Amino acid sequence: MIPVQGLAGTRVAVLGLGRSGLVAARALAAGGAVPLCWDDNPAAREKAEGEGFACVDLKRAGFEGIARLIVSPGIPHLYPDPNPVVAAALEAGVPVDNDIGLFFQSFATRDWDGFDISPRVVAVTGSNGKSTTSALIHHILEQVGRPCQLAGNIGRGVLDLDPAIDGEVVVLELSSYQTDLARSLTPDVAVFTNLSPDHLDRHHGLGGYFAAKRRLFAEGGPDRAVIGVDEAEGRFLAGQLTEGPTDDRVIRISVAQKLTGPGWQVFARKGFLSEYRKGKQVGSIDLRGVAGLPGAHNHQNACAAYAACRTLGLAPKVIEAAFHSFGGLPHRSQTIAEKDGVRFVNDSKATNVDSAAKALAAFSNIRWICGGLEKEGGLGGLAGATGGVRKAYVIGREAAGFAMQLDVEAEVCGDMATAVARAVAEAEAGDVVLLAPAAASFDQYDSFERRGDDFAAQVAKQLG
Repeated sequence: MIPVQGLAGTRVAVLGLGRSGLVAARALAAGGAVPLCWDDNPAAREKAEGEGFACVDLKRAGFEGIARLIVSPGIPHLYPDPNPVVAAALEAGVPVDNDIGLFFQSFATRDWDGFDISPRVVAVTGSNGKSTTSALIHHILEQVGRPCQLAGNIGRGVLDLDPAIDGEVVVLELSSYQTDLARSLTPDVAVFTNLSPDHLDRHHGLGGYFAAKRRLFAEGGPDRAVIGVDEAEGRFLAGQLTEGPTDDRVIRISVAQKLTGPGWQVFARKGFLSEYRKGKQVGSIDLRGVAGLPGAHNHQNACAAYAACRTLGLAPKVIEAAFHSFGGLPHRSQTIAEKDGVRFVNDSKATNVDSAAKALAAFSNIRWICGGLEKEGGLGGLAGATGGVRKAYVIGREAAGFAMQLDVEAEVCGDMATAVARAVAEAEAGDVVLLAPAAASFDQYDSFERRGDDFAAQVAKQLG
């Protein structure tokens, strides 16, 4: 655990007692603060009280004598409307923060004075690929024997990490919900994978969404910034951070173009990753045989992870070897079965149109299982992305309406069991049965993980 520094002897309110909130309360107490907790869920309050924390209805108690309010990521603080507790704190002039802010203000300690190599933080954000990129960086570090931990929006809560040891690297995946509110954001290396429309209601549009991501770079001034430049926002961000074409503190990455110039670039084209510095190629990796990173979208993840690891001093050949032992993440282009020449791939994490389009681009002869809770913006972004689809099998409560928007043959199946059964019945050798929903899961499942697990279970049932 990372004890919170700077709040000893103060009362700190904690709103939301899920994974991050309860850990924040523990870390605050470990640092000498007095947490006052609240969650509208009685079961969550009961669990906190079982650990000895006081639970107080913050809507009624007010904020007199409160030093700070710590808010869990799922609770809105501005758009579409601030939570009443957050609004009350702001009205009272009480600073609002989250566990990410507490982590960055508390991670460094006096113990570091005795280290030979100071610990470092690599923080990854973006619309798509941040989980795979974070896990891949962590995997590479593990393979070379570098002490490391993985946390944030993946794995453990940030304050649940162990205190750093000499030379350790902490890899954090950070969502826009987390970067938007954190009062302290000071990573050593910050990574921006890409940007596509998502969470627009929470951020009041694409501009607010990008602004939340941008805070990771603008607030803390990382030593190195790895920036995906295949969208206008990434190019703008790279331009804001750089002092000029030769400034190698900014590493531009791409899977859409060859990057040239005197700076530092990493790009992938036709399955080959290339690193250029000062106009000369200094590294190259053939990604075509890396089973855990299929498709252009995963090649972008590989470029981002490669660049981040190069800033940490790792050699290209070492990184390449680690790529080949990376198994991928569950629910992200994950091959779960193969039988009679048919491959079954679980990409339940493709919860928006852009990520689904990237999943579709990675395969051909696709039996596509899609549908769910449609996100703002519709399905127009799939135009031109379905050339490899033989047929779509649509699930979700609004499956008929979803199917009508597709430009391929589509069968309304409604539920996962029916969709998998129909896809298996019609699949031929060389086909890929791909779950890439292009929609949220919450109309039928409580998470994309549950949706992916159901897909895997139905595939296992059909294959016997």
